[in-house]
Amino acid sequence: MSKEKQILQLHADGTSNRQIANILSVSRNRIASVVDAAKRTGMTFPELLRLDEATLYRKLYPEKAAEPVQVKPDFAKIHSDLLKDGVTLTSLWEEYTDACKAVKKPPYMYSQFCKLYSDYVNKNKLTMHIHHKPGNKLMVDWAGTTFSYYAADEDREQKCYLFVATLPFSMYCYAEAFTDMKQRSWINAHIHAYSYFGGSTRLLVSDNLKTGVIQHKKYDDPVFNKSYEELAEHYRTALLPARVLAPKDKAAVEGSVGVLTKRLVSRFRNKRFFSLQELNEAVRAELKAFNEKPFQKRSGSRYSVYTEEELPFMNPLPLFAYEFAEWKVATVQMNYHISFDKQNYSVPYAYVRKKVDVRSTNNVVDIYYQGTRICSHKRLHGRQGQYATNIDHMPKNHQLYSEWNGDRFKRWAESIGPHTKEVVDKLFAFYRVEEQAYKGCLSLLKLADKYSSSRLENACAVALVHIPTPRYKNIRLILEAGQDLPKQDESKEPTEDSANKYTHLRGPAYYGGGHNE
Repeated sequence: MSKEKQILQLHADGTSNRQIANILSVSRNRIASVVDAAKRTGMTFPELLRLDEATLYRKLYPEKAAEPVQVKPDFAKIHSDLLKDGVTLTSLWEEYTDACKAVKKPPYMYSQFCKLYSDYVNKNKLTMHIHHKPGNKLMVDWAGTTFSYYAADEDREQKCYLFVATLPFSMYCYAEAFTDMKQRSWINAHIHAYSYFGGSTRLLVSDNLKTGVIQHKKYDDPVFNKSYEELAEHYRTALLPARVLAPKDKAAVEGSVGVLTKRLVSRFRNKRFFSLQELNEAVRAELKAFNEKPFQKRSGSRYSVYTEEELPFMNPLPLFAYEFAEWKVATVQMNYHISFDKQNYSVPYAYVRKKVDVRSTNNVVDIYYQGTRICSHKRLHGRQGQYATNIDHMPKNHQLYSEWNGDRFKRWAESIGPHTKEVVDKLFAFYRVEEQAYKGCLSLLKLADKYSSSRLENACAVALVHIPTPRYKNIRLILEAGQDLPKQDESKEPTEDSANKYTHLRGPAYYGGGHNE
């Protein structure tokens, strides 16, 4: 049953557009367009559902049904003609378009023509006749055979994986060993390969490994890793992953991997390496001999064919090599910073609680929101927990703190007194990041406005006697309780006035007598 019919059936049953989208894995926009097209027909849903699929499609989309049908090429004849010398798929497509114009019918474009021919070959399990052009493709892959070197510091054998890149026209190869097949190694392998070749190709053909291709469905465009896409853009090449489980799409590199790894295994079987650099130096020496070895069935070698016939067609390399960039997703925190690699970078405060994309190189951190770069910072290295803050990213009421620094707070405290300065110094020493102490210092020093500078200095002196690192709250409580005020000297003899100040004395008249005896 077609998607249109399924959508109409579920809609007629009272299913919501959101539920239909989840059930059929289609967008809600498509669901709405199908429902609107059904309403425009003037027919009821039960009437439309009784139609066969072809009639239903014509009813829903009459303008598409009126479009002329493209002429289907005779792929059996095309496949047989390709066996002849000098016949190419391009020349056969041109003949096909001329024939379509003669009968006034639309032809398939060249890309679709090639795709249909490829499908025909795969369906009939035939061999496609591919004639590679110079500088057109670079095929890359990891070898299945692993190598190793002895890591003396860990007292063990370190496994290594061999990256191989091949130009299918000349079969010129590049190879390098890595300790893992992670994204950084994958990108660096391409950078080194382009440097070795001295140019880039129009197409880059890879396998469907996750470090390069995130998703590759049969009828959808492949989804690439962002770092891999950036690499391709930097070297002006287009990514063309091989079909899933179709090694013939990159047969050149598959063959080179097999021949080269057999050679390396044979040459390295009695050798032991003690570092990755030593292993790669040996690989590079064998690679040079492999590329310069004469062909058996034609003149020249991989190296001579590359330099004489292919190199002039390679794209020139950019002025600077690509720098590996890592992409991650982060959430903007309430303090309008993101945490990346245990460091903190500011973002305009309007993006608080939003998810942003973070692109980082060794030197720069760029932050994107919905594909638009919103800010950039120099990457922080060293001590964890550092802050890179742009004043313009702060709300207006927070920008007050940005005008302060530790020296300014210390000068202010010193103007009040030495004990106040000592308390402020202890506050700055307590926090890991200087900015964390600003709020407490500002609150502490503002107490002088309410209680006077002398009382604040006395309160700090009292606090330092009893508390190792006094805080704002400790000083405030001392001031509120008056513990900073000087106490009365109890050693002095009380005077008569002071003794009688709070007493009631009964004289002789109270007892009815005129005198005491």
